[in-house]
Amino acid sequence: MVDIATRVYNHRWKMDPIVRSLIDTDFYKLLMCQSVLRNKPDTQVRFSLINRTSAVRLADLVDEGELREQLDHIRKLSLSRGESTWMRGNTFYGKRQMFTPEFMDWFEALRLPPYHLERRDGQYELTFEGSWPEVMLWEIPALAVLMELRARAVLGRMKKFELQVLYARAMTKLWEKVERLRPLQGLRIADFGTRRRHSFLWQDWCVQAMHEGLGDRFVGTSNCLIAKNRDLEAIGTNAHELPMVYAALADSDEDLARAPYKVLADWHEEHDGNLRIILPDTFGTSGFLERAPDWLAGWTGIRIDSGKPEDGAETAIRWWQSRGEDPRTKMVIFSDGLDVDRIIDLHARFSGRVRTSFGWGTLLTNDFRGLTPEDALAPFSLVCKAVAANGRPTVKLSDNPRKAMGPAGEIARYRRVFGVGEQAEIDVLV
Repeated sequence: MVDIATRVYNHRWKMDPIVRSLIDTDFYKLLMCQSVLRNKPDTQVRFSLINRTSAVRLADLVDEGELREQLDHIRKLSLSRGESTWMRGNTFYGKRQMFTPEFMDWFEALRLPPYHLERRDGQYELTFEGSWPEVMLWEIPALAVLMELRARAVLGRMKKFELQVLYARAMTKLWEKVERLRPLQGLRIADFGTRRRHSFLWQDWCVQAMHEGLGDRFVGTSNCLIAKNRDLEAIGTNAHELPMVYAALADSDEDLARAPYKVLADWHEEHDGNLRIILPDTFGTSGFLERAPDWLAGWTGIRIDSGKPEDGAETAIRWWQSRGEDPRTKMVIFSDGLDVDRIIDLHARFSGRVRTSFGWGTLLTNDFRGLTPEDALAPFSLVCKAVAANGRPTVKLSDNPRKAMGPAGEIARYRRVFGVGEQAEIDVLV
């Protein structure tokens, strides 16, 4: 097992790449990339970094030269032979050749496109522009780099034994969480923590701890590199990015209203089984389900990623019942801001009513709360989103208005088109 504290201590002596592989990314990114390459290869997009926790002044913490060095290193990466073999030959979700030869040929030749970086008012403005299939693959490594550089900036002020004690306390904290989850019968939980992890080494340690502590109740990790290296299932389906860009490309309100279902129709042609998971909250869950075509009711499940998770699950159950489906055969995946107390409560409430599953993110792979003076390593909400497609702004409404994004006029239009009424605001921790 890697001595994390010693490795962290040695970071101060030389450039230590944070992202060392193009598959150090979330599995859903690669699945979506294949779909985009097939259906929308010429779409031009812009992704931008968005720090929703403005009190964390990244540009004051993270050295610009070091950030550029890390981003430049990522642009030199290409798929290794072993990584390509894993993607071409492995079985994912029971399906061989999940990734087509056409996609793999493209991916093997890929180098990530240029970036644009500026400092402004204590924050970094980091943007990526170009063809959608290429630019979208910047999101996860860019976030991972910034989160880890922020951690390194804090850890760099600590001495070697301080670091040893810090990581001992963090390991104990996580293991206590694992012990609290052990008694839950029928638990299904996966690591969703790549984008806002403390570091790659720490995420890898967390995954190993979960695997040992929970056995087959730990169903896998969203991180492809860790899944490959640890012989675990790679977990993931699709994300808000797809409906956001499809909607931005719509030429009329009528096309806009159809866009979220067009996304899933394209997905339906490529995937089956547990990959048919609906993410309904991009433009409001209730309206999405009310207008959904009947064929979507036959999909495997729904992922709840904003709003009050219990409300989202109850809405899903009522919808399945109204469409003649048995909710007990369906899966609800909870994935928004989870920690142990919430996981235990949701598992108890919905077990036996639906098949519950949990995608545990930032508070699995980056919970150093209370372990440093002034909570200098507390996690914060950093995202990298598609903000434009073919020159048009993208919009996300969410079930929590604090997660909404886009120009005010477009947000108002989307709320009208999708029939979104009053929404309760919920604090965004991560």
